[in-house]
Amino acid sequence: MIVRVDPESIVPLYEQIHRAIEAEVMSGRLEPGESLPAARHLAAALDVNMHTVLKAYERLKVAGIIEIRRGRSGAVVAQGDQALAGDLDPMVVALVERAKGEGLERKRLLQMIGDAW
Repeated sequence: MIVRVDPESIVPLYEQIHRAIEAEVMSGRLEPGESLPAARHLAAALDVNMHTVLKAYERLKVAGIIEIRRGRSGAVVAQGDQALAGDLDPMVVALVERAKGEGLERKRLLQMIGDAW
């Protein structure tokens, strides 16, 4: 897993970590069920506060990208479609709203999605 942070960036460190891990998941470099480093270890590797990593992990959990498990597993990549759900929901809503705004019928939109699939 590749996570880098830029302390000089205007983007908060927790957001940089969130984006980096999300990119790893979306690219397939981190697979469903794969464990993430313990927050303490990742914080030490990145030279950031452990609470910064915990905040990033919490945001990833809320987005459905990871699951937090008690015990030895810690944070793991969410299974299957759960990892994509957080990112795709807003895009789907935007697509539907745009299609409605342009007068596209539901049946035609679904057909277009099916054709693209």
